[in-house]
Amino acid sequence: MKLVRYGSNGRERPGLIDVDGRLRSLQDVVADIGPEVYSPEGLRALARLNPADLPLVRGKPRLGVPFVGIGKFIGIGLNYHDHARETGAKAPLEPIVFNKWTTCLSGPFDALEQPPHSTRLDWEVELGVVIGRRARYVGVAQALRHVAGYCTLNDVSERQFQIGRGSQWDKGKGCDGFGPVGPWLVSADEVPDPQALALRLDVNGQRMQQGSTRDMIFSVAQIISYLSHFMTLLPGDLIATGTPAGVGMGMDPPRFLQPGDVVELEIQGLGVQRQQVVASRARVAEDARELIEPPDGGGMGKLRA
Repeated sequence: MKLVRYGSNGRERPGLIDVDGRLRSLQDVVADIGPEVYSPEGLRALARLNPADLPLVRGKPRLGVPFVGIGKFIGIGLNYHDHARETGAKAPLEPIVFNKWTTCLSGPFDALEQPPHSTRLDWEVELGVVIGRRARYVGVAQALRHVAGYCTLNDVSERQFQIGRGSQWDKGKGCDGFGPVGPWLVSADEVPDPQALALRLDVNGQRMQQGSTRDMIFSVAQIISYLSHFMTLLPGDLIATGTPAGVGMGMDPPRFLQPGDVVELEIQGLGVQRQQVVASRARVAEDARELIEPPDGGGMGKLRA
């Protein structure tokens, strides 16, 4: 099942994609795509519907984040073997965990606004995992039973903020628009093996990333089990599971996004995203420049995400 939310920003309505790829409305069935909908019981109820009985949505409306109720947006760093090799880093002994703020969430085709003080804007195609039921101290063997579904995700990163500003990763991961999600939430029953999905990302039509989730250092099940021993995972929590090789920071010389660039990314069976980078409409206040703008370009150190 492919669940979506469509309409203008802040006024999205629930829908699903039928077997012919057509958008159908769920407005008369559910209020929104929230935790009660992508719970095990909610998904079973939706599965009993005949999509052909649902109204078709005309035109091509904007697609928003495909579900609501995201309490935590958790990132896992350096989780692909080939990405570790391209950075010159050793594979971590346990998952590297950071936060992406929920205010960074955006639709899969929304413009990506570069922050006004950004100089090293980067891309990362990632498998998104959506929790469907409470997970606390769960074992690896039971972990996937807590997954509602999966989605395509772009873990947009500002490397100067992430690495050159005190190595506090969260600063470079959670700016507004740094979390495009979708185009849809694919229920877990349609993804029998989350470790067998192809990923790719293009910038201006040039292939930058191409990999497979089989190259993950820590599997989806291991990540969920690990996190559940440090926090309670709740329905709606979203996990970005890491990116394969080919990020801009790993290139020689490094390549970063500029206004006008177009990023397109896809995960097998989970849909395509496309964002165009635009210049920020905001300005850094004069009395904040000394705090915000990096002195002498700011040291970057070695890429670790």
